[in-house]
Amino acid sequence: MNSVLVSAIVSLVLTLSIPFALAGDAPEKGALKLTSPVFENNSPLPPRYTCDGENINPPLTIKNVPRKAKSLALLLDDQDAPRGSYVHWIVWNIDPETKDIKEDSVPADAVEGTNDFKKRNYGGPCPPTRAHRYVFKLYALDIRLNLEASSTKAALEKTMKGHILAQTQLLTSYKRVGK
Repeated sequence: MNSVLVSAIVSLVLTLSIPFALAGDAPEKGALKLTSPVFENNSPLPPRYTCDGENINPPLTIKNVPRKAKSLALLLDDQDAPRGSYVHWIVWNIDPETKDIKEDSVPADAVEGTNDFKKRNYGGPCPPTRAHRYVFKLYALDIRLNLEASSTKAALEKTMKGHILAQTQLLTSYKRVGK
């Protein structure tokens, strides 16, 4: 075969095979997404999910997890805390097939770490005075994490480093009535 024909065949094979090779890394459709049926992104969190209500986690919906994800991790941070951040919830080793995190629940086989209340559960927003901003951060990881259940955000972030396939966030806020 002449070199021009060989070059054309190689180019055609590469052009056709690259999209298939990359498809394994791609999410189902679009970017990783985290939403909630009880509040919109950048809107207030209903009191039911705070210290003024039942203090339970809101329902969350997960979409477009990358196919190569082995686990998911979730953090809830207060972005306006006096020290810069205050962790309200930390969960890892969530099955990447999880589509919904139900209200007042933790996904099966997931691990809750230690939040800044020094507890291993969801601690709802409870800002002392003015409104605070909160962010649910979701990470798709290429590994399952081997962390002690007592681990904190710092340990989680250190262990996730270099293993994040995709990430997204859902923003909310809360201001206590009469505060």
